Amino acid sequence: MINENYEKVLNTINDVCKKCNRLTDDVSLIAVSKTKPVSALFEAYEAGARDFGENKVQELVDKYDKLPPDIRWHMIGHLQTNKVKYIADKVYMIHSVDSVKLAEEISKQAVKAKRIIPVLIEVNIAGEDSKFGIAKDECIDFIQSVNQLPGIAVKGLMTVPPFVENAEDNRQYFKALKQLSVDIMQKNIDNVCMDFLSMGMSGDYTVAIEEGANIIRVGTSIFGERDYFVKA
Repeated sequence: MINENYEKVLNTINDVCKKCNRLTDDVSLIAVSKTKPVSALFEAYEAGARDFGENKVQELVDKYDKLPPDIRWHMIGHLQTNKVKYIADKVYMIHSVDSVKLAEEISKQAVKAKRIIPVLIEVNIAGEDSKFGIAKDECIDFIQSVNQLPGIAVKGLMTVPPFVENAEDNRQYFKALKQLSVDIMQKNIDNVCMDFLSMGMSGDYTVAIEEGANIIRVGTSIFGERDYFVKA
């Protein structure tokens, strides 16, 4: 079932890209594997998935050595500074940078690991009190305060839009994040590029692609509903 679901999502991505004159290869699919057992990840891997997203540091660490080494692990959930050290040598990209303190810790641990970690700035594009992320109007100043930190490279933006029944309701937020990325790019800030827009999940990724997303984070449409009582 997982392999069929994964193929279905890929086909949908292809259809949407054709519709809006984009190359399918421009959109990366992250299989969001939080709460899913290693066996389910293996199924997705065998279907072709190489990018996996985790929300919890402990889950990422637990799964890391049990799966093939060519997997690219993405930290997509809120990241506490005291947990960065556990994933600095494992994570391919961190999507959820939302404070100077966190950026400084990622920098510190990246230097220790002798690597440069690509990061995305999480933007609370809808201004929801319940969500993490930098306010849209503060994003450029925030980036200018962390762009010279060693060991990290700002590669773009990420957002978690509101949960909606109708995906069209989030189009405004995807448009806003895309425009923000353009505004940032025009600033020509050192050590900053806007190569990636990580936005769109199972319920709204088609609209996100139409509005410029090139990383989508899909869990339920690949793995089915989450079971928070299943251990990896």
